[in-house]
Amino acid sequence: MNSRITSLAQLKAGDRARVVAGANPDNAHLRLLELGLVPGEIFTVLKEAPLGDPIEIRLMNYELCLRKREASAILVELVSVDGGDVIDASGGRP
Repeated sequence: MNSRITSLAQLKAGDRARVVAGANPDNAHLRLLELGLVPGEIFTVLKEAPLGDPIEIRLMNYELCLRKREASAILVELVSVDGGDVIDASGGRP
C-alpha cells in the first residue's frame, strides 16, 4: 500500500485528508457517500472522544461523527494545511 494512503481511523485531531476510496459497498458505506465522504473530498479531523471512538470530522461546512469501524473502511491521503500538496502518513513530503 502507498505510504501516503491510510484509513480515516488512523488520523489524529488537526489532520487534513482527501478521501481516496471506500472499502465496502455495503449500506453503511453508501450512507457515508450520501453524507459527502466521496473520493476527492477534503476534510479535517476535529477531535476524538477520550477512548478514540467516535471521531469528529468537518467536511462541506458541517461536522460528522464516525465510529472507528466506519472510519476504518474509508481510505484517505493526508494533504497539507492549505489543501495542496500531499504528504506521507508519517508527516513528511513524498
